Amino acid sequence: MAAVSIYEVGPRDGLQNEPESVSTDDKVELLRRLAAAGLARIEATSFVSASWIPQLADADDLVRRLPPGPVYSALVPNARGWERFRKADIPVAAFFVSASETHNHKNVNRSVDAHLEAFRPVAESVRNEGLRLRAYVSTVCGCPYEGDVPAARVVEVVRRVRELGADEISLGDTIGVGSPGRVRELVRAVAGEAPLDGIALHLHDTFGRALANVAAGYEEGVRTFDASLGGLGGCPYAPGASGNVATEDLVDLFAAEGIATGVDLDALVATSAWMEDAVLQRPLPGRVYRARRGAAARAEGALSD
Repeated sequence: MAAVSIYEVGPRDGLQNEPESVSTDDKVELLRRLAAAGLARIEATSFVSASWIPQLADADDLVRRLPPGPVYSALVPNARGWERFRKADIPVAAFFVSASETHNHKNVNRSVDAHLEAFRPVAESVRNEGLRLRAYVSTVCGCPYEGDVPAARVVEVVRRVRELGADEISLGDTIGVGSPGRVRELVRAVAGEAPLDGIALHLHDTFGRALANVAAGYEEGVRTFDASLGGLGGCPYAPGASGNVATEDLVDLFAAEGIATGVDLDALVATSAWMEDAVLQRPLPGRVYRARRGAAARAEGALSD
């Protein structure tokens, strides 16, 4: 079976919603551990205003300390973020836009049209400097304010971000309402507008369907999937949205089907344990992580009896 690429978004999308500040040293250590586990593509941070997301206020310092190995990306929300990004030695700039108007207004206080036009000069600068551009299209299966988002609307936004020069487009089920049938429909619709080798899926697990949706996307031809260590994450502008699909869950699923990811599951579980115990000091929701850690605790208890 065809191998997949797992795009780790935990250091940015996973941490951005954490209420307690995570130190830059801990973020660097997280990146080091993820790289050692075999994650080849990692979104490290965002050059967003500290007033929007205080957790990522250390982006300029962090990018000077990136461990070698992975291909890193960082979110560039606007022209000010681009000026900061261009000083960093990072090959991939990412930006975001919602498929629903209301979510886009909540996120950036602009319409979709105005947001894309405002970003156009940044996209041109990215291309002129020979860098790659990744686009996140949010709320592709549903919006917390508008409800259902038609596939045709998603296709239209995909067309427009491709016109801006996006090399890869990540389709985000921001509130986790997608189902396998809906994901199949969406991927088929998008495939009529963009080649699937430039499409990723970014699936949240709010209703416990993320893995089933990943499987549906894979069967339809998608080979890149975003994930977050331990299931960290959520959207600050999508009330009730839970974390991203856990990286461990994806690696375990594909391993069970004989599909290569190049990622060491044991190293991921150990990294989630470190994040839970030493950094965040709260339980992480990833299913495989919790199962593996629980099994280890039971085995340790049996040995001590």
